[in-house]
Amino acid sequence: MALLEVRDLQVSFDTPDGVVRAVRGLSFAVERGTTLAIVGESGSGKSVATQTITGLTRGARISGSAVFDGTELLGADIQTLRKVRGAQIGMIFQDPLSSLHPYYTVGWQIVEMIRAHDHSTSKAAARKRAAHLLTLVGIPHAESRIDDYPHQFSGGMRQRVMIAMAMALNPALLIADEPTTALDVTVQAQVLGVMRTLQEEFGTAIILITHDLGVVAEMSDEVVVMYAGVVMERASRRTLFYRHHHPYTEGLLASLPARTKAGERLTPIAGVPPSLIRLPKGCPFAPRCRYAFDKCLAQTPPLATVYEDQSHQSACWLSADEPAREKQRAESYAEAATG
Repeated sequence: MALLEVRDLQVSFDTPDGVVRAVRGLSFAVERGTTLAIVGESGSGKSVATQTITGLTRGARISGSAVFDGTELLGADIQTLRKVRGAQIGMIFQDPLSSLHPYYTVGWQIVEMIRAHDHSTSKAAARKRAAHLLTLVGIPHAESRIDDYPHQFSGGMRQRVMIAMAMALNPALLIADEPTTALDVTVQAQVLGVMRTLQEEFGTAIILITHDLGVVAEMSDEVVVMYAGVVMERASRRTLFYRHHHPYTEGLLASLPARTKAGERLTPIAGVPPSLIRLPKGCPFAPRCRYAFDKCLAQTPPLATVYEDQSHQSACWLSADEPAREKQRAESYAEAATG
């Protein structure tokens, strides 16, 4: 049994303009010691999905199932969620400066988090554990820096503090929401290295939320591609990069600098994501898709197995047979060139 199994997760919010359908039928599983990456443009539902699993989307309309280590999290009471959050599921948020309290030292905050879940731990023991964690994530002179405030750390160091706090009680699952956003390339590599080291040492499963496919290539075992609240494609990392099926995945990969020859412009995906209040009929990506045909605009494609690979699924009306899909792709290019 997987550590976390999410089935048909639906999340919507009532607004003055209408109902925002943020997540629509999301399903995935995370095995112990593995990394699942959830990728997509801003507004695709990545963060809402994981925040809902941990009970952080108050006021939302929620349905589906999220079973973590045998415990159903959706609809769980606040006491159950408090026992799970921090102790069994650690979380790293996008902006560490807003996640860390500016009035308290980083050491005090880590100590309080440890003692909130383990009342038998003394302050001295928790402080020793906090210093060890800060050393583990690569913060030099941790014994003295434990008494510093968040503003005294750089962006990369604050993110390391957040990782240390998230890993304080050796959680089985770590949810990392855009952990390297706004960090320079060198610091980004260091933060990812820390996460990998901790995963290897403690066997932690990771859900990595990102729009950076470079990070996905470096960290993930499996990938879920989301768009407009639904899964467009799901596959192993290698399959997604070298045998992807969905045009949206193709567009994301085409926009990578590494896939662009020197002197050439990046290839963006034309158009913008649809409104989650007024979703288009048919495939949500159809208005932006270069391969779209009449059926795409009229009927929503199911998430189905493609290329005869049970671990590879795509929500697209293009052929599930690889040679046939490539033929459709070539014909579309030819029509675009002559039209």
